Parts: sequence; C-alpha cells; structure tokens
Amino acid sequence: MANDVDTGATDGMHQVMPFTQTLDMKAIGVQPGEVRARLAWSESVCTSGGVMHGGAIMALADSTGALCAFLNLPEGASGTSTIESKTNFLRAVRAGHADAISRPLHTGKTVVVIETDVVDADGRLCARVTQSQAVLRADKP
Repeated sequence: MANDVDTGATDGMHQVMPFTQTLDMKAIGVQPGEVRARLAWSESVCTSGGVMHGGAIMALADSTGALCAFLNLPEGASGTSTIESKTNFLRAVRAGHADAISRPLHTGKTVVVIETDVVDADGRLCARVTQSQAVLRADKP
C-alpha cells in the first residue's frame, strides 16, 4: 500500500482539502484523466459490524471527484463545487482499504460531471458515484 502512495500529491490534496487529512486519505495518482486516492480501513471510519461507513466512502469519492473536476476546469474558471452526487453502494468494505478512481464524463463550460468507482483492496467494485460539479468563475471588476 505505501509504495502506491504519491506523497507530493497527498500533501497537495491535504493542503487544498484539509478534510482529506483528517480522514488520512492518500493520493495514488493525480492526472486530469484520472484521480486515484485511498482510504485505509480502520475502526474509526466504520459503522457496526466492522463495515466502512458509507459517509467515509462518499467523502473519499467526493474528494477525488472534486479534484478531478478541478483539473478539468475550462479556461477562465476559478474553482468548482459539488451540486449533485449519486451513490450506489454495491459491496461492503470490511478490511484493507478503499480506493476511489475518478474520471471525467463531461467537461463543459458550466458543469463538469465525474464518475468515480470505489473498489476494495481486492479490486472488487464497492460503490459507483456520479457527481456534477458547478464551474465557478471569479467576479470580473
């Protein structure tokens, strides 16, 4: 697991999204076409029965999705904000870690749509998230 971690990208992710540091998320790869990050299984991110909490999985997916959307902003945009997110949970994460893999589906002038697959340590699909990100523009004087 540690060999996969991109420490520079992880530090950058923690700097721009401090909540990712709170959950100890680790960046695996950060490119406009694909953003990958990992959340280790621990009791602190679980619900009953040792199952990783859906909110923790959604936080992982939202974070990688937001970063992917930011990397695909059109010229003149200043940022992005999640305006809609839909999650299908398909399998529980009970050990190891969860990896989120985010890829752009649509990169428009006003909305960027990202699809994120969350897989367990064995590569099995645990959740699929589709989110829409509003393209933000700085006010012009």
